[in-house]
Amino acid sequence: MLDSILSVLTPIHREGYRFIAAFAIAALLLLLLWPPLGWLCVIATLWCAYFFRDPQRVTPQRPGLVISPADGRVSAIEEVAPPRELDLGEEPRLRVSVFMNVFDVHVNRAPVAGRVTRIAYTPGKFINAELDKASEDNERNGLAIEMSDGSSVGVVQIAGLVARRIVCFVAEGAELAAGERFGLIRFGSRLDIYLPPGKAAQVCVGQRAVAGETILCDLESGEGPRPARAS
Repeated sequence: MLDSILSVLTPIHREGYRFIAAFAIAALLLLLLWPPLGWLCVIATLWCAYFFRDPQRVTPQRPGLVISPADGRVSAIEEVAPPRELDLGEEPRLRVSVFMNVFDVHVNRAPVAGRVTRIAYTPGKFINAELDKASEDNERNGLAIEMSDGSSVGVVQIAGLVARRIVCFVAEGAELAAGERFGLIRFGSRLDIYLPPGKAAQVCVGQRAVAGETILCDLESGEGPRPARAS
């Protein structure tokens, strides 16, 4: 019970302050004018504070580990060509997609340690982020991160059906630590992670991922794709 309470009472990311304040002011005014609607707005204020929570995470730091950049469900694992705008070459890579619903933590974290060599924002649509075509059709912001061995990992923030704002906190040339916060997407969306060519994922479709903690891939391991079953 205590753990459940503490999981709610986590720090709130600064990006959420103005939204929470707006909801709170609206709730106060409506409580004075029409209490039933005002109480609904109070609930909306509490949900907004919950949405922008930013809990502490414990990130494995061993070189070669690719960590999930997002909380959510692994919605797809497939071999595809990386986005051209990230300059990662034409060779197909394994793409791991993590879908965030409106109740997940939406602060995004660096999947690996390295230097941001490319940031590319692409305007687009706002279709359901779970659909495959969202990777190409939706508004997105991609980062290419070069690791110490010269290989690169791509991570793309994708807006969804409800999401209307992608926020990136870093610039090209920034040095990131694995698990470091680099962005946020407002209200339900998806992140695509492009592994180096020839690497396998150590997660399965349907699995829950935790940003900054869940290991998506071990680049120094020769292990193949992991089998799984629902139970």
